Amino acid sequence: MIRKVWFDAFLTVFVVATVVLMVGCKKRESGASEGGVEEKTVIEEPKQMDTEPKRVKLETGLGDIIIEVNEEAAPITVKNFLQYVEEGFYDGTIFHRVIRNFMIQGGGLTADMRKKQTHPPIVNEAGNGLKNNRGTLAMARTGDPDSATSQFFINHKNNTFLNYAGANKPGYAVFGKVVEGMDVVDKIAAVKTTRVGGRSDVPVEPVLIKSSKVVSGK
Repeated sequence: MIRKVWFDAFLTVFVVATVVLMVGCKKRESGASEGGVEEKTVIEEPKQMDTEPKRVKLETGLGDIIIEVNEEAAPITVKNFLQYVEEGFYDGTIFHRVIRNFMIQGGGLTADMRKKQTHPPIVNEAGNGLKNNRGTLAMARTGDPDSATSQFFINHKNNTFLNYAGANKPGYAVFGKVVEGMDVVDKIAAVKTTRVGGRSDVPVEPVLIKSSKVVSGK
């Protein structure tokens, strides 16, 4: 008698469990047929930092020049340059010193040869490994290595003698390069020059920097 009661109880539990399992399967099938989608854990990819190099467009009277700056190699110089760009300092200045097969220099004087007021000078970063090759952008300065302010130049050819070579030859800090508009640099380098006051190699017809602005990068 006890064995029969135990068997009946076991049979009842088995039947109930089977029914529950079948109902559960049926619900899952129904959900799939109606477009139900099993929830999944979504792991968001970490956002990559924007490492796009900053670019600056110089709109000149002879065409546009696009410059890509190198913040990694010359952080102080680039920060200084971009500050002048963002302040509109270069707008209305000229390329006041032009020597073909050497460089074109600008960023400090207006068309009437008036020197603009600048921020304090910065340290010389010429030892950053960048070379004064054709199309590169470097800071102009006096005989004091740490005297650069706003003026810059674009190398018209490879000027290896301007590179850093130790404490006795501190060089000129390269901080960017022309990525578009080297033909414009060639046009500027080819203009006729004269002497104005105490300055030589001044373009007869002013080569104006109409505007400067950051056009890419964050």
